[in-house]
Amino acid sequence: MSDQTKTGAKIAGSPTSGNEALLRETLKRCSPETLEAALRYRTTRDSALVPTIVLGIVERFLDPEVVGKLRSGDDSIQFMEDLGMDSLTMIEAIMMVEESLGVSIKNEELMNLRSIGDLKSFIDEKVTGISNGDKGEFYSIEQVAAVMPQQEPFLFLEQVNLSDQDAVGRYTISGREHFLEGHFKENPVFPASIMLESLGQLAVFVLLKKAPEEIQSAIDSTEVYFTGADGVRCYRVCKPGDILDLSVKVKRARTPLAVFSGQISVNGEKAVVAEEITLAFKPSELAANGSGNGATPVSELNDNAYSSNGAL
Repeated sequence: MSDQTKTGAKIAGSPTSGNEALLRETLKRCSPETLEAALRYRTTRDSALVPTIVLGIVERFLDPEVVGKLRSGDDSIQFMEDLGMDSLTMIEAIMMVEESLGVSIKNEELMNLRSIGDLKSFIDEKVTGISNGDKGEFYSIEQVAAVMPQQEPFLFLEQVNLSDQDAVGRYTISGREHFLEGHFKENPVFPASIMLESLGQLAVFVLLKKAPEEIQSAIDSTEVYFTGADGVRCYRVCKPGDILDLSVKVKRARTPLAVFSGQISVNGEKAVVAEEITLAFKPSELAANGSGNGATPVSELNDNAYSSNGAL
């Protein structure tokens, strides 16, 4: 008999307190390893047990065909997109985590828990009281669309997580994009120009929601333009079914320009890199009264700028 089996047998045969009985009832459909870890956590408060408990609870709500994804150990796995968990199932799982670990999670905090890594880090912070840094603010497709000048069918962001340091986003190539009918015949390939557009859109979102501190005024969302991109390299072909993981960082900014670096990956594999993406914008007060502080007017840049609402 293995040490783990002996431990499990000892726990199973031990006197059961009221709290322990409740925990056993809560986790009765989870694996024995999950219950064992939860019982140990109750007595030791060892935070190293938290991942086993959390993942075991999540697994209890999954369809058998996606359990392998969860067990792969990839913290980037998304609950809804990759594991097929809907919002109500997520709430059920979170309630079970709360009860098992003795933590409390507010509804608004759930918005930021999109991946396995998000949940593990969040719960670890809850039980240890040690912050792992800014996790950023999550924006759903509805929230993104409410901010962006681009709209369907030319919006290539379906979610964004925005922090003080950078922004990450995601777009899933559905295969229903109209331009794929001719790009290419019987061999749909997502255009590199549209991938660059998606990075530009993520940069636009950053400007409109969390502009760099060098930009002192609000930005007119109808006056943001793509002026150029440098150091662009494509490393792989992207096709329907691929999930584009986007990231951008601000390199420098001064009204009326902001320069970002950007990258796209698919399943952790580098797909596109842009060393610089430059946007031109108009502060809201300039749009309202046509006056400014002496900075170069955006109107002088527009003749040479690509609108972020169009193709690159």
